[in-house]
This record gives sequence, structure tokens and C-alpha cells, in this order.
Amino acid sequence: MHSKQSLIESCLELSRRNAYLELKIQEQAGLAQENKALESLLKLPEQHDYYYEVARVCRRDMGTWWNRMIIRKGRNYGITEGAGVVYSGGVVGKITQVNATTAVVELITSPLFRMAAHFDGDQRPVCYQGKITQSFQVPQGGVRDVPTDCELKEPLTLVSSALGGIFPDGIFIGTIQTLEADKDGLFLNGRVELNRALLSLKEVAVLLPLNS
Repeated sequence: MHSKQSLIESCLELSRRNAYLELKIQEQAGLAQENKALESLLKLPEQHDYYYEVARVCRRDMGTWWNRMIIRKGRNYGITEGAGVVYSGGVVGKITQVNATTAVVELITSPLFRMAAHFDGDQRPVCYQGKITQSFQVPQGGVRDVPTDCELKEPLTLVSSALGGIFPDGIFIGTIQTLEADKDGLFLNGRVELNRALLSLKEVAVLLPLNS
């Protein structure tokens, strides 16, 4: 009698575990479908060395609007500190803090944000840095260490450089209208005009390496 009762309890426990696993499988399938749908909505280009983990923006405070945002995915989804963040219009920023279910993004407009970059069609590296942007104004940044032989016959397009180890090569950052010599006259500096869409992002994608 005792062994029969134990068998019944074991079967019930096994049934509960199977039901739990089936539920988790369905949840994962649903999340994968949602990720694909959001990825399609963002119209993100295919990457060979990275995959996209799409996340919704859940918080962006008025006082730090152009400095950081919080996204609704974190460690539980493989998000790691230092990972690049993008959207269909280009670079958004990078992950600076990770919790279980959320992560903090340092935005491309933050004065604390720096990244390796180059001009479209010119592989020589330059440095991009965020600049203070007034609330709800056109977002901007700065570029420095530009070679003095760089000609500005028309607005230059600034894109990401893979040398920084955060972003793949060629992701749009912004455009440069003017360049001027730095105080030493060794390099050129310029103001980078960023995409206005950065003002009202609802979804972004975290770049995670495929070999991680």
C-alpha cells in the first residue's frame, strides 16, 4: 500500500514537472516570436558576429533624458555590461549597469559616452563623444582626432568602427557639417548632428556576440 501511494505521488510530481516545463517552453517560444516581431519592426540589418536582443524602453527621466534610459531586459536575457545598443537609425548607446530584469543604457548623447568611429568611405579612426543637449532639442555630439587632410566638401557621415570592440563596423552615428582645427593644429574637431528619433525611442536592440 505504501509503495502504491509513493508511486502515485511520484507520478503526480512528474506530471507537475512536465506541465511546468511545457509552460516554460511555451513562454520561450512566445518570447522568441515577440523578439522577431520587434526586430522586424525596428528593421535592423543582419549581423554576422552579433545577434539582437530586442527590448522595450521602460524608463527615461526628464532630468537625465539625454544621458541614460532603462530597458526592460537584463541578466536573465544574457545582457552584459559594455554591450552596444542600437535601433534602425543607428547607435543608441551602451549598457553600463545590468540587473536581473532591467539594464541601464548610457546614451550616445551623454558626455560620458565615447566610442571609436570613422567616416563613411574613410577607415581612419576618429573619436566620437556625446555632448550636453538641451531638453527636446536636436541631439548632438562631437568628433575629434580627425586627420587634417580630411575634406568637407559635403556633410560627412560618421559610422561606428569595429576597433572599439563594442559595435560592428558601419553603424550610423550622425553627420558632420563643419570641421575646425584643434588648439594644437594637429587634428580637426567637429559637431555631430544626431538623429531626432533618439528623442522618443520605444524599443531598442542590444548587440550580443554570437560566440559568447
